[in-house]
Amino acid sequence: MAEMIPTPPGPEQLPSPYGIPLTVTTNQMDNEEGEVIERLRALATEQHVDEPIEVPESLKRSVLVTSLDALLDWGRSNSVWPVTLGLACCAFEMIAAVMPRFDQARFGMEIFRASPRQADLMIVSGTVTWKMAPVVRRIYEQMPNPKWVISMGVCATSGGPYFQGYSVVPGVNRLVPVDVYVPGCPPRPDALLHGLLKLQEKIKRESLVREREPRLRKLIS
Repeated sequence: MAEMIPTPPGPEQLPSPYGIPLTVTTNQMDNEEGEVIERLRALATEQHVDEPIEVPESLKRSVLVTSLDALLDWGRSNSVWPVTLGLACCAFEMIAAVMPRFDQARFGMEIFRASPRQADLMIVSGTVTWKMAPVVRRIYEQMPNPKWVISMGVCATSGGPYFQGYSVVPGVNRLVPVDVYVPGCPPRPDALLHGLLKLQEKIKRESLVREREPRLRKLIS
């Protein structure tokens, strides 16, 4: 004879801490919640459309709507002033990048400043020796913030053919933080221009309000 399997208890037979079936205590709440949902479904037939910002005709060609980060990043990325610093043979390629054939002035970066106080970009163009290392560090520390560094050529990046030499720094990133590396020995002027464009892209991705200028948060909050 087959064994009878007991049927599970229904909702009305479930135990309740008050001794009353569960459906009895929640039936009214479920009905009210169902009515609210059905009313919401009947009313939510169309999407909410944001009202456009109406600009008067007299201001349409005079007003630009953007964020503070985008405005500052746009200005800084198109007005980078390198410091005059040539260490080795890569400096000739750096000089050639400013000449009319390549015209570095197209990107607003042609003004090589003689004073680090007026520069925000250091192009390490060539071999960095340990004798020159204190000077490179000092010039970088004298530059105002925000500032950026481009390592131009394999000698500045890793020591190049003088790697593991007793007098050569095996990478300028041991002295200062580097933002863009330009490979080559020496890299051509158009390679340096490519590195400058990559630096522009990096500057445009920065959040000046959140990362670099904590005092600006107080001004806009």
